[in-house]
Amino acid sequence: MARIIAIANQKGGVGKTTTAVNLAASMAATKRKVLLIDLDPQGNATMGSGVDKYDEIATTYDLLVEEKPFDDVVIKETSGEYHLIAANGDVTAAEVKLMEMYAREIRLRNALEKIADQYEFIFIDCPPSLNMLTVNAMAAADSVLVPMQCEYFALEGLTALMDTITQLAKLVNPKLEIEGILRTMYDPRNRLANDVSDQLKQHFGEKVYRTVIPRNVRLAEAPSFGAPAMYYDRASSGAKAYLALAGEMLRRKEKKSQAVA
Repeated sequence: MARIIAIANQKGGVGKTTTAVNLAASMAATKRKVLLIDLDPQGNATMGSGVDKYDEIATTYDLLVEEKPFDDVVIKETSGEYHLIAANGDVTAAEVKLMEMYAREIRLRNALEKIADQYEFIFIDCPPSLNMLTVNAMAAADSVLVPMQCEYFALEGLTALMDTITQLAKLVNPKLEIEGILRTMYDPRNRLANDVSDQLKQHFGEKVYRTVIPRNVRLAEAPSFGAPAMYYDRASSGAKAYLALAGEMLRRKEKKSQAVA
């Protein structure tokens, strides 16, 4: 069964979509079967996967509201070599329609239960707010990966996010846990970044990934070319960092499996 990971942070501009696209591509490059679900109406993960959100395409709206079969909404040809369920402006309507629907919090979970055995990893790119789409992601996920910048306000936002995850675990998904905390846009020359990084490690210990995503122009440029960084510039520090993150996640998963066995 797939490991379903929601990539979430209520604060915008922390590298959430960049992480979703590049981590999905990095996992796919290790020959794992990967699905990326774009739940953000901005559709940035869709565009970053080489799919034009302005084309006539099926989206997460069709999956959640119209209840179309998975095979009718999944896009199997992307620039990152993973499968994609796309998003565009239509997904904004999904949030409104879901409020009127039966079992509205678990519609994504129900849809994914039917196909979870087809993938090893399913990543969900969440909107930068706590709405019904985010609740659906948390209800469906095994865990939450939190990308964050090492800044003071980001640290405050993380506390709020942890409270949210705890509440959602009680209400809709008792198995939900923190997958890991990822430091993004990191500049080791910045004293505040180093201080916040130390506080994160002190409070969250091994939940903080050793891999750090640096500030990198290639990571910022890649989406405008409709490709993950590793296919835009494989030698860039950003592309290498996400490949290293994929490796770290796989080692953690293996270690966890051995502990259970």
